[in-house]
Amino acid sequence: MVSNFRQKEILELARQEGKVTVDGLADLYDVTVQTIRRDLSELADSGRLERVHGGAVVPSGVINIQYEERRRLNETGKKAIAVACAREIPNGASVFMNIGTTTEAVAHELLDHENLLVVTNNLNIANILSANHSCEIILAGGVLRRSDGGIVGGLTMEMVKQFKFDYSVLGCSAIDTDGDILDFDGQEVMVSSTAIKRSRKVLVVADHHKFTRKAPLTICSLADVTMLVTDFDLPGDLAAKCETWGVALAP
Repeated sequence: MVSNFRQKEILELARQEGKVTVDGLADLYDVTVQTIRRDLSELADSGRLERVHGGAVVPSGVINIQYEERRRLNETGKKAIAVACAREIPNGASVFMNIGTTTEAVAHELLDHENLLVVTNNLNIANILSANHSCEIILAGGVLRRSDGGIVGGLTMEMVKQFKFDYSVLGCSAIDTDGDILDFDGQEVMVSSTAIKRSRKVLVVADHHKFTRKAPLTICSLADVTMLVTDFDLPGDLAAKCETWGVALAP
């Protein structure tokens, strides 16, 4: 249970921004940093937040954040990423789009594109793009994951294998410091990995929160993608690796 109204608001701020800081919260609530540290410690003890140096973040590890919470997280950043990604996709292209709130943001930015063929295992993306009457939408069949409208599994993978895409637009759960792109669900990983193999260009869309999170399964390496679209200035080591691998960075 959240022990006071301030903690409830702190938790909501963390869910919206991904991270809260001790100094920022102390200024916001006009209380001492010791008071905020106690609040964050109690929230961390209950598993609602994870303490980091100078503040706290939404927990990560082997369990993903609730889908509706992910949808509200960093909406401004996801919008900028989506605009930059959509700019890379020309009219008349064939595109695969996987499960994720950032890929859904990209779908919104494709509503004015003409004559797209979009294959997706995301019911939400299909619903968004249904408003674009020149866009042909193909749903990859399989097992419905009710928590987020995703369609996963062997049947989905086999259907994706039938296509050769101009572009894949892929979201993920985390990106490790070595450049590995990570996720939580093995069935989803199978589908995304197959799409990568069947695509001429691969665009990974990931906001800055994905670089502070962890997930247990590897989709691929950034070395395997064409472009990383993010709102984050990569640390020097990772930026250097992307340059070596020939991975473009945007915006």
